[in-house]
Amino acid sequence: MTTIARRSPAANPYLATVAPMRILFLHSNFPAQFRHLATVLAQQPGNQVIFGTKRREGSIPGVVKAIYAPSRQANPQTHRYVRSLENAVLEGQAVYRMATALKAKGFVPDVVYSHSGWGNSLFIKDVFPTTELRCYFEWFYHAHGSDADFDPAQPLSADDEAWVRIQNASILLDATNCDRGLSPTGWQHQQFPKELQSKITVLHDGVDTQFFQPQPGAKLVLPSLNLDLSAVDELITYVGRGMEPYRGFPQFMQAVSLLQKRRPKCHVVVVGEDRVAYGKSLPDGKTYKQLMLETLPLDLSRLHFTGLLPYNQYLQVLQASSAHVYLTRPFVLSWSMLESMSAGCLLVASKTAPVQEVIEDNYNGLLADFFSPEEICDRLEEALDNRDRMAQIRANARQTIVDRYDMNTLLPKHLQWLQAQSFN
Repeated sequence: MTTIARRSPAANPYLATVAPMRILFLHSNFPAQFRHLATVLAQQPGNQVIFGTKRREGSIPGVVKAIYAPSRQANPQTHRYVRSLENAVLEGQAVYRMATALKAKGFVPDVVYSHSGWGNSLFIKDVFPTTELRCYFEWFYHAHGSDADFDPAQPLSADDEAWVRIQNASILLDATNCDRGLSPTGWQHQQFPKELQSKITVLHDGVDTQFFQPQPGAKLVLPSLNLDLSAVDELITYVGRGMEPYRGFPQFMQAVSLLQKRRPKCHVVVVGEDRVAYGKSLPDGKTYKQLMLETLPLDLSRLHFTGLLPYNQYLQVLQASSAHVYLTRPFVLSWSMLESMSAGCLLVASKTAPVQEVIEDNYNGLLADFFSPEEICDRLEEALDNRDRMAQIRANARQTIVDRYDMNTLLPKHLQWLQAQSFN
């Protein structure tokens, strides 16, 4: 299966000023948000970089993987509120065993940097009590005011509200145990309790703007998929890990159905797996893709599902896009939105808080009501009909990423953050 991989950054001259360190990254996936940091730290002589993970696939030169595996999953009879906490404890136990084995071999890290929420770091201070513990805080759950109650058609029950509250249990333990935390966006940082926010720095992972560059006149040809859209003048693109309501997939498909009726030459490319990455699956076992294909009048000859793509092909999709759609509930902001902007896409995005932290309507993108396929379609038509005016919006989108989210600027800040907290 192909994936959307992420290119490793080039050697950074800032490394020369970073004190040698021993660092243990912890993430159930590999390498996820820690790819760039792990790569550049492994490039510096004197560093020892170990990555604790459940994922055996993948490697980074100079990074030693330490594999751990929970002994079991949460018992199905466990109360549903605390099933995720039981899984977190089991994950933490597995990491404890892995870390104890590393310590027995003489490895004691200066820094442990863990992704919070899975339980990776619950017991790490018990193994390394004097080690600096850093946590990457991606999300804090709320029953009201963000993602959970966003859709008025899906009101929460009292049982749902209680379940949401308990999802923060392992995150709160991390927040009290860690020495410092980091959150990638201001919106995500704001979700945390005010008494914890001062402990959490806002710093995005960064976008590789040298790789994600515009290519005017680019056409989409993917021989491996037998897909040749080089003759297509109107190309709408959509990217997601999955296809689910959290990322507005049903509304997008409804907008596509409307757009196909209005514009008979328009083609649509959807990148992502036919699964739910965030939120609930359909109760009957169908995927949202299957549901949309069954219920909407769609011209499948102009609708192309690619699955997940290798990095270079993913870039080709963005560079060839006439307009790129990104929709999200008030939730974690996707890398793909920022990468599409860096590639010079004309973005049609949801008028939701995480998006509005980055996008100003009619300046560096076009905004639409998340729940209105008609408005999404109208904005897409506006983009297709006014390409001269959209050229400046594309340029502004690219400049926004260069100014605020460039990996070459943010990566040294991450390294400085690691050094300052550990060695000052």
